[in-house]
Amino acid sequence: MNRLKTVIAGLGLAAVVVPGLASAAPWQSINQRQARLDQRIDQGIRSGALDRNEARRLRQESRQLVALEGRYRRDGLSASERRDLDRRYDALSARVRFDKHDRRHRR
Repeated sequence: MNRLKTVIAGLGLAAVVVPGLASAAPWQSINQRQARLDQRIDQGIRSGALDRNEARRLRQESRQLVALEGRYRRDGLSASERRDLDRRYDALSARVRFDKHDRRHRR
C-alpha cells in the first residue's frame, strides 16, 4: 500500500512538472530559425504556395533580422534583445504561414 502511494505521488508530481518543462522550450538559435524559414520558403515555392516575389520579400525580411541580430550581438545579446528577435521571428514565421496558405498561387 505504501508503495502504491509513492507511485501515485510520483505521477502527480510528474503531471505538474512535465507541462512546465515543455512550455520552457530551449531558445532556438537565430541560425536554426533562419534555416527553418528558408526550408519553409523553398517548400512553398516548390508546391506553388508562394510566388517568387513573395519568397524574395520574405527572404529579404529574414536577412534584415540576421543583420539586426549582428548589431545586437556586438555588445552582447541582452534578454530584451533576445525577446525582440523572438517576437520579430514569430511575426515573420506567421507571414510565411499566411502567404503559403492564402491560396492565391495554387497550381
